[in-house]
Amino acid sequence: MTIISTESSATGADQPSTGVESGLQHPLANLSAAEITRIRDIVSAEESFTETTRFAFVGLDEPHKWEVLAWQEGDGPLPERRARVMLLDMATGYSTDNLVSIDAGAVLSTSVLDGSAGQLPVLIEEFDAVADIVAEDPRWVEALIKRGTTVDQVKCVPLSAGHYDYPEEEGRRILRVLAFRQDYPEDHPWAHPVDGLSAYVDTATRKITRLVDSDVLAIPAESGNFDDPAVQGEPLTTLKPIVITQPEGPSFEVNGEWVSWANWNFQVGFDMREGLVLRQLSFTDSGEQRPVIYRASIDEMLVPYGDPSPVRFWQNYFDTGEYLFGRFTNSLALGCDCVGEIRYFDAVMSDELGNPFTIENGICMHEEDYGTLWKHSDLFAGSNEVRRSRRLVISFFTTVGNYDYGFYWYLYLDGTIECEAKLTGVLFTSAYPGLDEAGNDYPYASEVAPGLGGPYHQHLFSARLDMMVDGLSNAVDEVDVKRVPVGPGNEHGNAFTKKVTRITSEGVSGRTADASVARAWLVTNTEKTNRMGRPTGYVLYPQDSPTLLADPSSSIARRAEFATKHVFVTRYDPAEKYAAGDFVHQNPGGDGITKFIADDASVDGEDIVLWHTFGPTHFPRPEDWPVMPVDYAKFTLKPYGFFDKNPALNVPAPAKAHCSTRLPTLSAGPGAAELAAAGECAGGCNCSND
Repeated sequence: MTIISTESSATGADQPSTGVESGLQHPLANLSAAEITRIRDIVSAEESFTETTRFAFVGLDEPHKWEVLAWQEGDGPLPERRARVMLLDMATGYSTDNLVSIDAGAVLSTSVLDGSAGQLPVLIEEFDAVADIVAEDPRWVEALIKRGTTVDQVKCVPLSAGHYDYPEEEGRRILRVLAFRQDYPEDHPWAHPVDGLSAYVDTATRKITRLVDSDVLAIPAESGNFDDPAVQGEPLTTLKPIVITQPEGPSFEVNGEWVSWANWNFQVGFDMREGLVLRQLSFTDSGEQRPVIYRASIDEMLVPYGDPSPVRFWQNYFDTGEYLFGRFTNSLALGCDCVGEIRYFDAVMSDELGNPFTIENGICMHEEDYGTLWKHSDLFAGSNEVRRSRRLVISFFTTVGNYDYGFYWYLYLDGTIECEAKLTGVLFTSAYPGLDEAGNDYPYASEVAPGLGGPYHQHLFSARLDMMVDGLSNAVDEVDVKRVPVGPGNEHGNAFTKKVTRITSEGVSGRTADASVARAWLVTNTEKTNRMGRPTGYVLYPQDSPTLLADPSSSIARRAEFATKHVFVTRYDPAEKYAAGDFVHQNPGGDGITKFIADDASVDGEDIVLWHTFGPTHFPRPEDWPVMPVDYAKFTLKPYGFFDKNPALNVPAPAKAHCSTRLPTLSAGPGAAELAAAGECAGGCNCSND
């Protein structure tokens, strides 16, 4: 196992055809540490900047897609280099959204937020202040004593507030606080929730605005220390090492942020809100570099909880928009998070004082063997051909409080694209109240350990897919399987066909997956055709799972309309970046997708964006405690008529020298000796990972 590089310098590969010339910075290049420092100096020189002003967000303000494409084709000027900067005065709550020209060294515009349409993201400094704020309120101290604990024994967990029309919260920055007892410094407090108690805190005035003190429930006592050998049990000693090597090195080439692998070309991007961003994904077909996706990211992540108790009904977290989950990206370690011949990319962003900081090895890229790519043993022609599949993996992990999320983008040799979310970490726990007087279990949580509850919840990820299938003129068809009734032309009742529905406008674009009809969404180019004269396309295959389960009249349904459907389609607009809107914290609703589709613009033969919601609904199990085995959620994009034939025909046969030489025990059945001689199984070239 080797690290190829941890720096963003070139490795000698040729730059993909993105229009970059020597000495010119690409307009989509990630912000550098030097640029972040320059942004800080520009903004802090403004008259309104104070000692208590903090940088809530600093990110690249990406130029209009058409400007970037025109520059790359040599038909337009190099777009101006700009940044978006959100500022919060911790003392007053004064919040601004600023556009900064890095080239000109000036603030181009400033918008002041009054809080009516949402607040800036929650700052780490606000999180850190909460424990001291609540400890100064005698009501909080007394409520803890009533539950058999003290302020010195608990860890406060500050959480986003949502929006519930409380008059005292209007225009104020609010966090809601729950407590967990920690028995000693190395103890994991998630095992000991202090339930029935919650404080609502104004972070600017440093006051509790409302204290909810309902049921007094016993604090669960059992340890949840998954890193304690006594909890882990006897080590499993029968596993032998798996060593993954590429004797000739990896197949990818890297030039700065640009990557080429097999027939794929793309840019590895990073944003402190969205984390990993892939830009300008294209596939080289017969010498032509054909675009597929202009920009792909996880633009929002919602974790809505289903426990309606007085201290938990508000638990609905937008980990991207409210917390900026890119900030919490893990520094990945060789041999643990990624295995193989690895290329790491660093993640550079701004802290809350405007200073640049770097998360080393924040993004991991490597190749994986993926079993059989294609195979056939022909009865008549006598051919016996097999090819092995592999995929390129680009991933990052982020830890948001108790949960850890990995996001993995997979590129395959046959043109397939997948995005997979991996969910692990620790459950957000509650005290489990046990059976009621009628002997019924608590209906909104599972008991995962004695007296410890795991509230029911969902993880709903929004993937923003700025499509560019063979160009800018795209359309989306909903494709269902359709049964054909017995009748003329189908006398024996065996027929079935497909039903194709064109999504013509934004207003009708909200669609729901349906596994009973194998529903999928086909993105086609309305101006390009394949050799059969049919549109070139890519099809989105969803992983059918529930959308948002909260009642349609609820606050969270208003704030997260994107999560009420699996797919929305909008016409490209550079201002429409996030499915729940720009300012999600305490937003009353009506932003994001709700606004984007309001004008019902045409999406037939247009430059379109696909918004896809996916993710699991979680009824926690005892097996999810004290640390959760990885759960998975994903979607797949496959070429459909994009190529004229199988694009992986030219993948060479496996080299026998790289296969295992250890012979398995073969049965004496027909063909066993021939298979062994051919290396079909004995060589290991066809039998692993199938």
